[in-house]
Amino acid sequence: MKVVADASLLVAALVDSGRDGRWAESRVASDTLAGPELALAEVSNSLRRMELTGQITSIDAARAQRDLLRLPLELFPFGPFADRVWALRSTLTSYDAWYVALAEALGCPLLTLDRRLARATGPACQVITPPA
Repeated sequence: MKVVADASLLVAALVDSGRDGRWAESRVASDTLAGPELALAEVSNSLRRMELTGQITSIDAARAQRDLLRLPLELFPFGPFADRVWALRSTLTSYDAWYVALAEALGCPLLTLDRRLARATGPACQVITPPA
């Protein structure tokens, strides 16, 4: 199934060995992934922050960064989605709105671990989070 994978899902798939990470990893392995170009920078920044705060080792961070660049993730530029991102500004950050706009345009679900994003009003796409 084609899905838009947000940064929280990708980070979990790369470094979370818990239940959410296993769910994310299974989705990354089984789905056809799409995302905004922003996704790579967001994930890389999250890995940096996790390393600096001691949540993951420098070895794990470097491995995850390498694995991130190997993910079969189809990336999309901002321009074609700018109007929809702007239209969602009252309920979503521009970053989150870009994921939503992409999922809407592709007619596929958005996968995220972000429960706030999942509860937001405005998105016209299905938003899927890990089972509770």
